[in-house]
Amino acid sequence: MAGLESAKNEVSAPRLWLVLARAYGSMSAYIEGSITAQGLGLSDFMVLEVLLHKGPMTISAIGEKVLLASASMTSAIDRLEKRGLVRRKTCDSDRRIRFVELTDCGKAFIEEIFARHEKDLEAVIGGLGDEERRVIYEGLKKIGLAAKVAVPTQKCNTESTQDPSA
Repeated sequence: MAGLESAKNEVSAPRLWLVLARAYGSMSAYIEGSITAQGLGLSDFMVLEVLLHKGPMTISAIGEKVLLASASMTSAIDRLEKRGLVRRKTCDSDRRIRFVELTDCGKAFIEEIFARHEKDLEAVIGGLGDEERRVIYEGLKKIGLAAKVAVPTQKCNTESTQDPSA
């Protein structure tokens, strides 16, 4: 009986992956809906958020932080600049370098939206206690680091060992 009970409580790697993927999908859809309701696309929000927390940065540095390709970054910056939320500024010491920074209007806008974003996330995560959050956080970090260095298993040999001409 104890062995059966233990098997029920065990969480296999495929089951954990499925729950993690579904949770991510649900949270992602919820947050994206919340952000688009504020009149922003997710990539534009991510650009504004990184500028709010990291200060002025080059387009390539922003792209590395928000995991967007160069062409997507340029489009996002163009959209945000057109709305008066960011501006491009040439570096004083090296005119080849251009920084992107929040305008005063952009800073006020993203501060308000980020505060709502925090509340939206808290609405989802709020049912977890401090210890549960810590355990999930540490577990997800371990999974992420392990996945970075993991080597996938070799391709299965599914070809028949029999001669097809026989």
